[in-house]
Amino acid sequence: MDDIVKRADTIKKCENLISNAKANGREDVAKQAVERILQIRAEAHGAETVAEVEALQAVYAYEKVLSAKNGKSTKASRTWPMIKRHGIVGAVERAVNRPKETKGYHALVEMGLEQHAFEAVILRHPDVFSEEAIEISKQRLSEWNSTNCVD
Repeated sequence: MDDIVKRADTIKKCENLISNAKANGREDVAKQAVERILQIRAEAHGAETVAEVEALQAVYAYEKVLSAKNGKSTKASRTWPMIKRHGIVGAVERAVNRPKETKGYHALVEMGLEQHAFEAVILRHPDVFSEEAIEISKQRLSEWNSTNCVD
């Protein structure tokens, strides 16, 4: 991560960085600033483990996708109540263990945020999630990656 992005300690500073970076053709710095925003938000939420931080970053990344799609700030309105009821790890498990795939993966890919899919978080932290969630995540990511290679 670029030093200027590392020093950005507020969302507002990161948003300014994104704007300036895009104006100067520095998409790499803009993307890093987006990642920094996700990090700041997840840490502010009170996550206690790396897996929890990454899972919260995934929720915030999904909200970024929703907001871009809707043209206005949009919350993950079904996900937050689930997090409140089951905790972040439990919510991720429940989302991935559903028969239907989690929403937003392809939109995350389009925005360069595919590493924030719940399935990717699960595979980075297999010690935190169930064997069932790990297997589903492996299968989905494999299918998605083979589909993306064909496009």
